[in-house]
Amino acid sequence: MSETIGFIGLGAMGGGMAANILKAGNKLVVLDIDQTRMEPLIAQGAIAASTPAEIGSQADRTVTMVETTAQTEDIIFGNNGLTSTAKSGHSVAMMSTIDPTATKRFHASLAEKSISMVDAPVSGGTPRAATGELSVICGGNKAAIDGWRPAFEAMSSNIFHVGEIGQGLAMKLVNNMLIQVNTVAIAEAFAMGAKAGLDSKTMYDVVRVSTGASFALEHRVPRMLSGDFTPGGTIDISYKDQELETAFAKELGVPLLLANVSQQVYQMARAAGYSKEDGASVIKLYENMTGIKLGPR
Repeated sequence: MSETIGFIGLGAMGGGMAANILKAGNKLVVLDIDQTRMEPLIAQGAIAASTPAEIGSQADRTVTMVETTAQTEDIIFGNNGLTSTAKSGHSVAMMSTIDPTATKRFHASLAEKSISMVDAPVSGGTPRAATGELSVICGGNKAAIDGWRPAFEAMSSNIFHVGEIGQGLAMKLVNNMLIQVNTVAIAEAFAMGAKAGLDSKTMYDVVRVSTGASFALEHRVPRMLSGDFTPGGTIDISYKDQELETAFAKELGVPLLLANVSQQVYQMARAAGYSKEDGASVIKLYENMTGIKLGPR
C-alpha cells in the first residue's frame, strides 16, 4: 500500500484506526479538532493538517470518523471542506455512525464532482480499533469498496458488503440498537436482582453462562460492578445513535417500541450529568431510583 490517505476524526475509535492505516505503509494526513489527538500519530510519521481542504489537496482518499451527520457534512462540503480541493478520482469513506438518508445525498453531491464514496461504519469498540480487529460494514459500489479494501483490511478482521449506499449505515443502526436496548435491559434486571438481595457478581457469573448472556453483558456489567465508566462509547453517542435509529424507522414506517423507550433512559442519564461517561453508567439511574449499589461509586 502506497497511497496517501487522509483521516479526519481521531477520537476513541479513530485514533486506533488511523494508527493501523499508518502501520500498513500508507502516507497518512490527519486532522482532529483536538490537536493533542494528532500528536501520537505525528510521532509515528503522520502529517498534520489544519483544515479538511488541506487533506483534500494531499490525499488520494479520505476517511471521515467524526461524531455527527452535521459534522460530516461540514468537513466535506463546508468552508475549507474536502470538496474545495479534492481532485477528480478522490474517494471518501464515511466510517462514522450517521444518517443513512443524508449519506445518499452526500453520495450524489460527490458524484457530481467525480468523487466516489462508500459508507463503511465500524463495530467492535475501542480495544478492537487499536488491534485492527473491527468489523467494517460497507454500503456502495463494489469497485469503490474494492479500492478501499487494503485500508479496511489494515483496520479490520471482518469486511461486509451489505448493499448500496446507505445500507452499511442501516446495518450499523440495527446492530447498535440491539446493544443499546440490551444495556438498558441489563441495568433494569440487575437492579431488580440486587433489590431482591442477590449478589451482583453472582448474578453476572450465572447470566454469562446462561440464556441471558450477550456482548452487552460481557462488556457493560464489569463496568457496572467496578464503577469504571471511562468512556468506550459515551451516553451522548448512545443517545445520538438511538435518535438516528428512531428517525430512520419513522422514514421507513417501522414501529420501534424498545428503541424509543430506551432512548429516554439515555436522555435521563444525560440530564443526570453522565453524558461523557460510558453507556454502562445508566446503572446509576437505577441505583438512585431503587437505593441499591452494584459496585463502588
